[in-house]
Amino acid sequence: MKIDGRTLSHQTSETIRIMAVRRVREGEPPSEVMKSYGLCRTTIYRWLRAHQRGGETALKSRPSPGRPCVLTPKQQQRVRTWICGKDPRQYGFDFGLWTRRIVADLIATKFGKKVGVTAVGRLLAKLEITPQKPLRRAYERDPVAIAKWKTEEYPKLKARAKRRGAEIFFLDEAGIRSDAPLQRTWGAKGTTPEVLTSGQRQSVNAISAVNLRGAFWHDVYTGRFNAGRFVEFLRAFLRTRARRVFLVVDGHPAHRAKIVAQYVQSLKGRLELHFLPGYAPELNPDEFVWNHLRQHGTSKKPLKKNESLRRRVEADLCAVKKDRALIRSFFHAESVAYITD
Repeated sequence: MKIDGRTLSHQTSETIRIMAVRRVREGEPPSEVMKSYGLCRTTIYRWLRAHQRGGETALKSRPSPGRPCVLTPKQQQRVRTWICGKDPRQYGFDFGLWTRRIVADLIATKFGKKVGVTAVGRLLAKLEITPQKPLRRAYERDPVAIAKWKTEEYPKLKARAKRRGAEIFFLDEAGIRSDAPLQRTWGAKGTTPEVLTSGQRQSVNAISAVNLRGAFWHDVYTGRFNAGRFVEFLRAFLRTRARRVFLVVDGHPAHRAKIVAQYVQSLKGRLELHFLPGYAPELNPDEFVWNHLRQHGTSKKPLKKNESLRRRVEADLCAVKKDRALIRSFFHAESVAYITD
């Protein structure tokens, strides 16, 4: 059976060349040697001439460099600066995610050079740029306010809490649904796996607060979250705290409502509310509570028949409360490193 040598790997071809030449030099007829490998008979004579000139070293595979990159090293680095920290809309494209085609079009526009999408992929790999799932960031974010919170406002809050013997807690709310998208599972290629779960859609809301020492408070509820309900939660939260509390929250309208301010004022310093910069949820370590529930809650363990979502969420949050090491780990994320600095 004839074999097309072009279909063989470089390593296999190298081994065949060396073994074939050795067999011929040991006395076997070239035609019989090549027939045993299923290759063209005349090919071995080229190998024999190469061996005569350079020995077995001449029979070894040499790296194939391929076509040289049409971009200079300086231009390649410019491609990297285009992509890192920016998105295509800043260059006039109407798409917010980088693709190889967009990079190729930008190279053609900026440098007047045509590069295929495959070559762009190799270039991006060389520049250590990989495909990743991006984080969403709101246009309304204020980077100056975020930097000020990290470097000025929170350090002052931390120092003041220490002087007054207060605990700093971070609070947040979340909605949880029984039909949240399931995470990945393994299955046969071409066949979508099926996971049995309750067909009854359930939804609950939860509120929680964490602090650096591993303290945790939570409540699960249904219905809307508003200022009146927030005051109820604050009362319940303070019943579990013996010391003065500085509570860090986001800018939700219920947090800033007049009746909330009046309630806080009536406590005469036992509770203070401090507000994070707008559209910066990553600054709140309590966000990682909800990330943990998404990783280990209904998306990983779908509800069983007639199981209550509320009881499941309460059990999950109670488990979090018991694991102080887990709670402290929420403060190790890079986005909240400013708290422990």
